Amino acid sequence: MKIYLSLLLALLLCLPLANQAQSAKSRIAFEKLQHNFGTFKEELGVQTVAFNFKNDGAVPLILNNVQASCGCTTPEWTREPVAPGAKGIIKVSYDPRNRPGVFNKTIRVSSNAENADVVLSIQGEVTPRARTIEEDYPNEIGPLRAKTNHVAFATIKENQVKKDSVEIINNTDQPVQLSFKTPPPHLSAVIKPAKLAPKQKGYIVATFDASKIKAYGFVMHRIYLNIDGQDDYRNSIAVSATLEEDFSKLTEEDLKNAPVVTYDLESFDFGDIKPATKNEHTFTLKNTGKKDLIIRDVKSSCGCTAVSPSKNTVASGESVPLKVVFDSTGKSGRQNKTITVITNDPKNPTSILRISSNIVAQ
Repeated sequence: MKIYLSLLLALLLCLPLANQAQSAKSRIAFEKLQHNFGTFKEELGVQTVAFNFKNDGAVPLILNNVQASCGCTTPEWTREPVAPGAKGIIKVSYDPRNRPGVFNKTIRVSSNAENADVVLSIQGEVTPRARTIEEDYPNEIGPLRAKTNHVAFATIKENQVKKDSVEIINNTDQPVQLSFKTPPPHLSAVIKPAKLAPKQKGYIVATFDASKIKAYGFVMHRIYLNIDGQDDYRNSIAVSATLEEDFSKLTEEDLKNAPVVTYDLESFDFGDIKPATKNEHTFTLKNTGKKDLIIRDVKSSCGCTAVSPSKNTVASGESVPLKVVFDSTGKSGRQNKTITVITNDPKNPTSILRISSNIVAQ
């Protein structure tokens, strides 16, 4: 009986100690939760601050993760367990390159501490560095540098005329005389001024006259520069546009009686095919409208896909085959191609058909 009482007493004495051990936790205490770098120049590069902390708990502290709010902020931290009363560190670096202006970033610290999630923050303002000519004018055209070497007109309606410009600079120590080789009839281009002094800025002004080109959909051309009387095919700029039919003058009655293009399918998968083979599929195009449907153009996304409509004018209620041939020569793996069909359907002038395949080597 005495032995039993002694064991029971020992057990009762140990219970508080066991409960205390079970409830013991670490606690992370930072010297500061935020840091302001103030205003600094971009060219000074990466800025770093140390957030020091202490384990004020009774068991070892383990940092599970330190996650910054963006890739411009990179944290490093104490990886090994921090004993009770010991200290650790989290270093936070901010890269200001190409990030001028005010910033405010957060760093979330996750641990096994009683206060398991703590948010740190850094602030500051980056003064932009002086940009180089190469940065502001990244495209090289002979002795010139340009902000872009591509004039993209986006969409242009038939009979519409649009004008756009490209800023250039003479990045040499000699004057440069500029002119153009003969551009296509629907394009005109001038250079203002035609003679650029050293480091002088100017403009290439391009004009696109859609009434002088019989085309629909996406088109691209190049216009070539003569520099100091010399021509070089490498000295050019691209000009592109998507030409659209103008349906703005159609009346409500016209729209009711307009052609309507429909397809039996808008996508087809050849599945597994062999290399260097020609694979055919025929889509069916139907005019469900009341007037003749005219196929203005059919374009594929690559030269490996040939498309041939059986006819270009489709009567009301008529269906026509649209044969697509995909050549897998030189291709491998998964392939996805598109066919753009342009018609005079005012509600759906541009249709996109898709073909796909998986080319399996033998």
